[in-house]
Order: sequence, then C-alpha cells, then structure tokens
Amino acid sequence: MLDLQEFLWGFSILSLLFCFLRGLTKALPMALSLYSPSSSAFPSPPISWVSHMLLGNQATSENALPPNKTHDEPQDHNINNSLQDELLKEGSDSLTMANAFQAPNKLRKRPGKLVVPEYCPVLEFTKLRKKMENQEFQVQGRDYCLATKKGRRETLEDAYGVMLDIFGDSKQAFFAVVDGHGGRDAADYVVEHLGKNIINALEKIAGEEEEKAVESAIRRGHKRTDEEFLSQGVGSGACAASVLVKDGELHVANIGDCRVVLSRNGVATPLTKQHRVCREEERVRIEKSGGFVECKNGVWRVQGSLAVSRAIGDLHLKEWVISEPEIHRLPLTPDCDFLIMASDGLWDKVKDQEAVDEVMREMGRKNNNEAMKACKMLLEMSFRRGNMDDVTVMVVQLQHFIISI
Repeated sequence: MLDLQEFLWGFSILSLLFCFLRGLTKALPMALSLYSPSSSAFPSPPISWVSHMLLGNQATSENALPPNKTHDEPQDHNINNSLQDELLKEGSDSLTMANAFQAPNKLRKRPGKLVVPEYCPVLEFTKLRKKMENQEFQVQGRDYCLATKKGRRETLEDAYGVMLDIFGDSKQAFFAVVDGHGGRDAADYVVEHLGKNIINALEKIAGEEEEKAVESAIRRGHKRTDEEFLSQGVGSGACAASVLVKDGELHVANIGDCRVVLSRNGVATPLTKQHRVCREEERVRIEKSGGFVECKNGVWRVQGSLAVSRAIGDLHLKEWVISEPEIHRLPLTPDCDFLIMASDGLWDKVKDQEAVDEVMREMGRKNNNEAMKACKMLLEMSFRRGNMDDVTVMVVQLQHFIISI
C-alpha cells in the first residue's frame, strides 16, 4: 500500500515537471524576441504574461518589412527608443500599454497643423449668395422714382420700364412695372418691347377716334409682345402693369397681379384688378376654354400650376393664360397727386390706403425730394410683415402731366 502511494506521488511530480519544461520551451523564444539589441540598454519593467503574448505576436511581424524597406534603416527603431524614454518617465503601466498596442515599425506621428487656404470656393459662394439675397437698387428719375428689393428667390425677377418725352412731348410718358415668373426672360423682354410696341401701334392708328385708338394700340402692343416672345420657345412668363400718359389722360393697363393705385387728395383709388384664379370671371373663362383650376396650399392655380390667369409668355399654359389686358382710362385733374405702381410683393402685405398714407407722410402731395424715401419705406413695410417675394415700388408724380385749360 505504501509503495502505491509513493508511486502516485512520484508520477504527479514528474507530470508537473514535464508541463513546466514544455511551457518554458514555448515562452523562451518569445522572451528572447522581446528584448531587441536596440532596447537592451534600458531596464525593462515587469510585464504580465498577457503583454508577453501580445508582444510576441507583434515581434514576430517585425521582420516582415515592406518591399521598399531593409533592415539597414534604423529610423523606426530610433522612434521606438524615443517613445520608450518618454513612457519610462511616466511609469511602467504606460510602457506596457504602448508596447501592447503599437508595433515598433508602425508608430503614429502627430499630424501637422491644419492650415485653411486663403481662397475657399465655398466661402466665396456663401459671400456671393449673401450678396444676392440682399440685392436691391433704387432709381431716381424725372417725375418718378423706384425701389426694388429681391426676395427669397435666387434671381430677382421684377423689372421696370420708363419712356419719357414720347413724340418729343414732355407731357407724354410710359411707365411699367413687371413681375416675372419662371425666370427673368419674359420680364426682360416685356420691359424692352412692350412700350415700343404700344407706341408703334399708336403711330399706325391715325384715322380712328382718339380714345379707341389708344386702347386699340395698347391691346395690339400686348398681343405683339406676347406673340414675339412665344416664338422664341421660352417657357417663362411675366405680369405687367403699365400707364400711358397722353394728352392729359391716364391709360392704365394690366395683366396678372401687378397693380396701380392713384392718390387723389390723399385718398387711395385702385385703377387695376389682379388677374388671379380666385376671381370668378377668370375661373369661368378658363373652364369654358377646356382648362381647370386647382387649389394647392391654399392658392388657386391654372392647371394646378400658375397662380395668375393672365400674363405674357407661359408657353405651356397659353391656351388658358391669355395676354389680353384690362384697360382703364382716367382724365388727369388737379386733385391727382401721384401713382403707386407695384408688384404683388407689396400689395399682398400692404393695403392701398396704407401705401398712399405712407407716401403722403414722407413726401406730401407735390414734393418729389422725399419720394425715394417713401419707396424704401414701403419696401421695408412689406418685408417686416413677412413678405418673401420680390418687391418693386414706383411712385409717379402727376402734377407735371396735368394740362392746364
């Protein structure tokens, strides 16, 4: 019985010794590879067996250099030595973590300081866009002044036209405020050609009665301008309100939602009506011609697309969006103060009498010196009330055009 116990004890001891030797033979190559000649001069702090295992795996890859590297290049080892110097000062734990997670030949360097180039297209575009968003201008002319400010659109689509001294007569003039949509093409074309086409048509109509001749010339001028622009195949459109001053009379025409308001002894008198689909007669006309109207986001639109029912251009809607103007004739009398001609950006936020009162407050009935200030005040009034559209305001002094009897 005693011999059996001695045998078992001896067998256990031999087994433990065998396992110890076997583990030693595996750990010895790892320990040797850990201490390279470049780091032998530095005392190594105690490292756990887990760190030994990690270092062993990284050390075996030390010899696997890139194709363009050789063992003769000591640069990476020098970096490793410098890092070890710093880590030894901080403590053994820092060195252990650095050795465990960074291979000697793949140490990360601190990135260089980020320098923003002097010219940056994004910044330049931002400045340009900001400049465009704040785009506005003013014009001071004889017997009129005008102010324009761009809304949220990228392009200012409002425009204006003025012709003075028609036929060499200082008491004859043409004024127009134009509001484009779908781009500036139609608005620019109307400004350049509408007044000229009306005057040319007026020259050709000499035998007719004066009142009918002027009205006929205005209709022909609108029709010709529309046809010529449509022939270019451009899809944009434009609303326009215009005033022809001739022989002591106002001939006011409009298509779309620009409007003209007369101040007579400080009382606002509207001279135009907006051509929008919400008008019953406009809706009926469109439906009789085979079109339809649809309400989108609270706004009635032709074919579910355009909010105005009359305009120059709009090729894809021309069957329903006509260019026939409504015309109003009015004799000039001494109680006529001035005209306010403006795009819908003003009239959607400012009432007729409010606009007249503001102009009267700034400039009085016959003082043209403060007319520009009045235009600017109307612009600001519209934007303060939440307008996002382009706004153009023109104030025309009428005293010069009154013919004394």
